[in-house]
Amino acid sequence: MRVAVLLGGSSEERGVSLASGCEVALALRSRGHEVIAVDAAGGQLSAREERRVLESGIGRAEIPVPAPSRAEELPESGVVGRVPALREVEVVFLALHGGAGEDGTVQTLLEVAGIVYAGSGPLGCALAMDKDLTKRLLRDAGVATPEWIAGTVPGEEVAARLGLPVIVKPASGGSSVRLTLARSAGEVDAAAELAGAGGDPVLYESYVPGREFTVGVLDDEALPVVEIEPVRELFDFDSKYEPGMARETAPARIPDETARVLRSAALGVHRVLRLEHFSRVDFMMDEDGRAWCLEANALPGLTGNSLLPKAAAAAGIEFPELCERICIMGREAGWRRCAGTGAEP
Repeated sequence: MRVAVLLGGSSEERGVSLASGCEVALALRSRGHEVIAVDAAGGQLSAREERRVLESGIGRAEIPVPAPSRAEELPESGVVGRVPALREVEVVFLALHGGAGEDGTVQTLLEVAGIVYAGSGPLGCALAMDKDLTKRLLRDAGVATPEWIAGTVPGEEVAARLGLPVIVKPASGGSSVRLTLARSAGEVDAAAELAGAGGDPVLYESYVPGREFTVGVLDDEALPVVEIEPVRELFDFDSKYEPGMARETAPARIPDETARVLRSAALGVHRVLRLEHFSRVDFMMDEDGRAWCLEANALPGLTGNSLLPKAAAAAGIEFPELCERICIMGREAGWRRCAGTGAEP
């Protein structure tokens, strides 16, 4: 296949996306595919730039974000025009995280341009990115999710309504960027200021102590459950991406019935949020054994230290095969869409 891996972008998760995308490109080439790596906020990466990302690690490769042509534009908005080669590939593999790359914006641009891509569409991405809306949909579907408040609320009121400690985080985004476990009303206020930096809405969420699990979904099937045991109390950004900061067990050492419940719940969340091809759903399990869904990831990380590849490996699917299967799903879905509209694939 001729594949373009779309990575980078202009969000706070740019470093994670660059690492994910370059590892995906390398894996697909190992399967014999013709691959280009394209920065959604810039243009096609050179082989030298790809090597720099792979050698530097997450967030350490200095590939600057180009300024948009107009102040009101997102850097990602002109990627199709900047990189004509996107129209020549069979499928675009989306390895973007956060911002316009995961909220449905880039997906919409690709669809308007008639470019086939793998991953969830604009609707699924938008639903999963908005954590307030995600939790409303989960609640209406009967999926347990911790109590929450969305908006900017005084710390005293948050403490009175949700109790302490409480999780404070941006209502959109991922990778635990600007996430805080606040233990007092004063800490809640400070955490809200951090979470809302740049104008992001704030989400306050009841803290559920217990065991943390995540379940990947691939081609509408739940993968083995992964248990996460961070060195710190919270599975924060460093815990996710720095080696040795968390122990991740795949498959999790839990009873078969517990695994079945978690996998069934993850698949239900994937469907409720209209996600496609692949996703990852995160849970906390309290001391009574009840699973609470925290959020869903429309485009989960795909680095060497990421959770979805570890879940796939537990199912006997090594990383290069995982990437190839995602590409095939995207290509076939694109063909079906084109067949329905009469357009050329």
